[in-house]
Amino acid sequence: MRVLTFRNVTKEYQLDADTVIKPVHNVSLNVEKGEFIVIVGRSGTGKTTLLNLAAGLVNPSSGTVTMENRDLVKMNDEELSSLRNQRMGFVFQFPSLLPALTIKDNVSLPAIFTKGFDGKLADKRAADLLCQLGLDQKLDVFPKQLSAGEQKRAVIARSLMNQPQLVLADEPTSDLDKRTEKEVLKILRDINSTGVTFLVVSHNVELVDFASRAFEMENGSLNLINKAPSSF
Repeated sequence: MRVLTFRNVTKEYQLDADTVIKPVHNVSLNVEKGEFIVIVGRSGTGKTTLLNLAAGLVNPSSGTVTMENRDLVKMNDEELSSLRNQRMGFVFQFPSLLPALTIKDNVSLPAIFTKGFDGKLADKRAADLLCQLGLDQKLDVFPKQLSAGEQKRAVIARSLMNQPQLVLADEPTSDLDKRTEKEVLKILRDINSTGVTFLVVSHNVELVDFASRAFEMENGSLNLINKAPSSF
């Protein structure tokens, strides 16, 4: 089953009368259910723009982006918001936990925006996810009381709150030491083994070893990296 498709996608920005930049240039990519795709590249090569296109946060200048055969450009704001909330999960590059909320409340937050919201069920699922990620003793603490690795695990739990089909992750292991980075990547791959699809972008080439397919992004274009998938 195909989850996400980029077809001849270009995103360009007109900086001034004489300057046009193309952070994404003529990209075609099919993402199948259950894949763990890693895209690596230096800063400024278009990786985050590609994720924003996948989420429908920006529209392509040309080409199409479809999720589950739905053209994102043709969807209205309400439809896009619903798609992101119910079918996508997000792991952001920078800390994104709300400091005034407990970890459990941060994780359950996406459920508030779903139809038929049930606070008790949301609390239970948030607690279950945090327990699965080794944070069962941290449910009622606040983000500032967690280590960087624990915060990242909480963000991962939140991305899974509404049982998404696709998780988009932007630099999911940034600012982590090597040991914690490997722990977080193993968590992501364990989740991936349950059928959740991942599209991960990073400047860290070591993440290639954890991918089912890997690409390098350079000058807005994708190039397949030939590798043997690793296992745990």
